[in-house]
Amino acid sequence: MRNSFRVLSIATSALTLIGVLAIAPTAIAEDKSALEQGKKLAFGIKKGNCLACHMMSDGDQPGNIGPPLIAMKARFPDKAILKAQITDARAKNPNTIMPPFGSHGILTDKEIDLITDYVHSL
Repeated sequence: MRNSFRVLSIATSALTLIGVLAIAPTAIAEDKSALEQGKKLAFGIKKGNCLACHMMSDGDQPGNIGPPLIAMKARFPDKAILKAQITDARAKNPNTIMPPFGSHGILTDKEIDLITDYVHSL
């Protein structure tokens, strides 16, 4: 009886481990893909164009109008505040020159989420 419980316990643990290992690469790939999409939007001149005003890692010829986008998790521990800033910076600073990407429909909510995730990862 003890042996069958032990065998059953080992089998259950092994199957659980196999399931976790099978799912983990997919989740990591999806996260990486989302970050790549966010980076593409942030660097693209037709949508986010964050690089026009901000210094960002991997960016060529960054602007210096806005603050550098570094240590973003420390600066914005709450990602929702960063998203609100990207959506419409006028809420915190009515005199900002940052475009209200969400309020003016420059970016969709999904695009803002992708950019927020990417910028937060910097």
